[in-house]
Amino acid sequence: MPSAGTASRRAVQLAALLAMLVFFAAQLVGALLPLVPLLISASAAGLALDLYLQHRDPGLVAVLGKIRFDVMVRQLLRDMLVLIGLVRLNGDDSLRGYVPVVAGLVLFYAAHLACQATAILVRRSRTLPFLTRNIDASGLRLTAAPPRLLARQHGRRLLRFAVPATAGLLVTAGTHRALWAEIGVGAAVVLALGGTAYLAGWLRPKKRVANEQQALQWLDKWLAAYQPTVGMYFSGGTTSAYQANMWLSTLAELDGNPVIVLRERFMMQKIEATDVPIVCIPKVVHLMALEKSSLKMMLHPANSGKTSQVLRMPSIKHAFINHGESDKLSSCNPYSKAYDEVWVAGPAARERYQLADIGVEDKDVVEVGRPQLAPILPYTGAPTGDYTTVLYAPTWEGWDGNPGNTSVMLAGENVVRALLADPKVRLLYKPHPMTGSVDPRAGRANERIQAMIREANAARSGARPDAAAAAELARRTTELDRLTTSDFRESADEVERMMLQGTPEKGRAATVEAATAAWEAAYWASLPEWEHQIITDARPALFSCFNQADLLISDVSSVVSDYLISEKPYSVANTSGMSEEEFRASFPTVSAATILTPEAAGVPGLLAAVRDPSLDGLAPARAELKVQLLGPADPPSLVRFNAAALALAAKADERRARMEARASEIPAPRFGDAEETVSA
Repeated sequence: MPSAGTASRRAVQLAALLAMLVFFAAQLVGALLPLVPLLISASAAGLALDLYLQHRDPGLVAVLGKIRFDVMVRQLLRDMLVLIGLVRLNGDDSLRGYVPVVAGLVLFYAAHLACQATAILVRRSRTLPFLTRNIDASGLRLTAAPPRLLARQHGRRLLRFAVPATAGLLVTAGTHRALWAEIGVGAAVVLALGGTAYLAGWLRPKKRVANEQQALQWLDKWLAAYQPTVGMYFSGGTTSAYQANMWLSTLAELDGNPVIVLRERFMMQKIEATDVPIVCIPKVVHLMALEKSSLKMMLHPANSGKTSQVLRMPSIKHAFINHGESDKLSSCNPYSKAYDEVWVAGPAARERYQLADIGVEDKDVVEVGRPQLAPILPYTGAPTGDYTTVLYAPTWEGWDGNPGNTSVMLAGENVVRALLADPKVRLLYKPHPMTGSVDPRAGRANERIQAMIREANAARSGARPDAAAAAELARRTTELDRLTTSDFRESADEVERMMLQGTPEKGRAATVEAATAAWEAAYWASLPEWEHQIITDARPALFSCFNQADLLISDVSSVVSDYLISEKPYSVANTSGMSEEEFRASFPTVSAATILTPEAAGVPGLLAAVRDPSLDGLAPARAELKVQLLGPADPPSLVRFNAAALALAAKADERRARMEARASEIPAPRFGDAEETVSA
């Protein structure tokens, strides 16, 4: 069932649509009777409601377009009903007096259609075959975008430009003077024609960006000049950007010239701040430009339907690095055998692939550790403050309907209830961002858990940080936003954003890293130590929550593997239906964990072991499992990762050399031989 908030929103939307129909019905009655006050009030109210909905809920009025009752039909009907009312008021013979008004309305709607056609031409002329970030693309003759009202908001444009015409018609209905209608319609015509002429200015040579052929030639030249060696390829949905973002810092540290290759245009602004050049190439035919470049290898943090389109390039080697490792089947996807190599954190993942028997040969598995885990602080002993900080970070429900994927539905409320019952616990609740995206039950359980936490906070009290802490957080937020986000005009389109997001300032990445650390320190300092927190925003990041926590409670997921680098106590909820013995045997990552049943009866004992290390018998197992999952600490993971990248790039060079040698050995056909073949 939909939530109360969703149901309320739907009720408001339905009421708005019914009100619009009522206004049209009232306008019709006012025109036919005729009743001037009803005609004027219904017409004005209908236009005002349409304008309001265009701003506040454009998706709702877009639904009307599906039943052929779009904005142009509505406004044309609105004006025609007023005209009918004028004729009824003044007699049928009065129609001749309104000929200029009717002609003006026809011209207005023709100008609107002309403006719409111009907008389509302008948008097409400003749609490049690729997008860039962190690259000087001035050679593409990038320019600022035209006003959004003219170029992309035809509904709002029509209604706004029609206001003078409708107002003039209504004043005429009230005064019986056609002059007001003529003035209003004339003003609307001037607005429509003027907007069309202004928008057409973007079709002039001086404002036109490079065409497709010129843009692709520019891309080839840029690739030849930059000489990329290692790329990260990513394609995904609107909520999947985190899978690529976790690898940005690692990619930036590799030897050579890195580049990020995206496939979806919307993803350009979802990739977090980085100095690495970004190229988005939506069409596969244009993607082939990479095959002619110096690119030697591609890193893949996720599988997608579009991955196969880049795997067809034999000149580029491909390594699957995943966006986290766990004991789930998704960490051993049969798709992995399509890559040249599969890079894993440690020996456990290597064994997992061999046990899965999905066609990935052991020689193609490379252990590289998890270089992005460097910011996670190591275990320093039992909590020393007044509160034990517990991070509950369940994963999402997944695509396969397995109840053991997430603890949110079957155990989440019990876990949270048991934690909230301990007055010395401070809970940090950070659900997976995709929770509820497949199974609505997970979304509803997530909402109930958050309500429980808010209720528990209302029953607590204590000292709060002073105003200086809040001011410091606000200052750090402003500084970090300035460094990590681009300030775009509302009218900015893809081309304008490309123009503004050119070559980054030197050292920006280090500045962003320092600003992020300062923001995180200010964030935690601004919160009362006794207050539970619900963390659903991108900030603070999961690793920052790791560093605050004394204990992690999670599911079988990469969260557990990453947290293990700290060697702090952790617990995993078993909602799979297996016995504890079967659960531990099936999922090696939980072998050093305290296992919680769906009833969460073991929470008090778990908290006691965290507070008293003498009761914690799993510390040696965590240290051993850490090496098994993440590999040795020496050499550092980033060193091993970089070495693997260089080795795979060398394989690409070797293949190219072999292909060139073979090509040189093939004798070129002689003209005489070809002529004889043709004759035969």
